[in-house]
Amino acid sequence: MEIPMIDLSELGGENRSKTLAILHHACEKWGCFKNHGVDPEPMKKVKRFVNTHYEENLKATFYSNIEDFLNLSNDSGAVMDEYIAQVIKLVKKLSGLICENLGLDKDHIERAFSGRNRPSMGMKVAKYPECPYTKRLWGLWEHINAGGIIVMLQDDRVSGLEFLHEGQWVPILRSNYASICVNTGDQIEVVTNRQYKSVLHHVMAEKNGCWLSVATFYNPMDDAIILPATKLLYPGKYAFGDYSHAATKFQGKELRLESMRKLMSNGCSGAA
Repeated sequence: MEIPMIDLSELGGENRSKTLAILHHACEKWGCFKNHGVDPEPMKKVKRFVNTHYEENLKATFYSNIEDFLNLSNDSGAVMDEYIAQVIKLVKKLSGLICENLGLDKDHIERAFSGRNRPSMGMKVAKYPECPYTKRLWGLWEHINAGGIIVMLQDDRVSGLEFLHEGQWVPILRSNYASICVNTGDQIEVVTNRQYKSVLHHVMAEKNGCWLSVATFYNPMDDAIILPATKLLYPGKYAFGDYSHAATKFQGKELRLESMRKLMSNGCSGAA
């Protein structure tokens, strides 16, 4: 079992509808996916830079915010700036595609996350040391991300990240330079009225090498007010008379609820 793979380069051609359907399935059933079709060079450069910087400056540290990377040379700063610009472009594209799949305005998530300012972007880098006690220790305990969209650039030599899917832990296999992992957090689940899900994940301890991750977080601002998109409220507001007459009691609730959704979409419910 492997998590879904999205090829963003297919969006501009005849496979656009198929690609959007794969993205919808990944967000709805998995809460995570791998994607390629983005420029591999910035990813290659930033992995090399972070590995070198950790060995020289942060070897005793488990993880660090990008702001802790002090005294960067102009070349190193340019490497990070190039990668961050690519990630910002990616998350804006993904948030727009998520909105498109759900029938929302293309910028709905961006506006929902904005508060007084634009959505928050943050980055953490981590290097998990190799560990001989893989049966007794975790690299990072299982958790769900509280934020919005998380873009994970991970090691191409050592694997460690796993996502929970239908009761089974699914590993993210070693990544080549052209593939990154994306998962959705709690705020996407809320905005989409739980149509899309946040997902439990953890990092396994690894005895055959250190595992590198560079995680970028596209989150709401602290003052953003988060609520489900009105279009996605279901069944929403309706008159009980409409509901009770939508079907017989022997036909079950699903037919009634579907009838309410149709009434709401047509603006015909008798609810005040």
